[in-house]
Amino acid sequence: MKYALLTSLVVLTGASGTLAQDRVYRCGNNEYTNDQTVAKTRNCKQIEGNVSVIAGTAVRSPAPSAPVATGSAAQKVDVNDQRARDSDARGVLEAELKRAEARRAELLAEYKDGKPDHQGIESRNHQKYLDRVAELKAAIARNESDIAGIRRELGRSPAPAPASAGAAPVATAAPASGAK
Repeated sequence: MKYALLTSLVVLTGASGTLAQDRVYRCGNNEYTNDQTVAKTRNCKQIEGNVSVIAGTAVRSPAPSAPVATGSAAQKVDVNDQRARDSDARGVLEAELKRAEARRAELLAEYKDGKPDHQGIESRNHQKYLDRVAELKAAIARNESDIAGIRRELGRSPAPAPASAGAAPVATAAPASGAK
């Protein structure tokens, strides 16, 4: 039994010697070859030890759903379409601002200058009351920050177009001083 185990061990070590790699040369950063003539012509350096090469996965780019236009023509939008988009965006921002201001009014009414009414168990557990007051204060601060951000965005957006944006300007004559 001992001899069989020893014999198989000797055979395996001998076999591993035959599986050893030939000379491997490194050409550049990520290129390897075991062809000695190629290595000489490309001035490659021999590497000591074994080299493991693992094939990576190919990166697939998603197929474009529509042809992509290039140049300035692809980036141009009709003036009226852009005005409509700007107007819609401004309307959304103004509605957000109204909601945020209404929420601020609710929070301030509930906060009552840092002394809100006690609710439920808070009359017996003062820490819960203090926690709720701190949450209200933090909510008011977040709301103020939201309002400031919305106002900044409204300042950046173009001014609303007049009601007759697409129509030609109408000239009005001033009434004569004596005519009624």
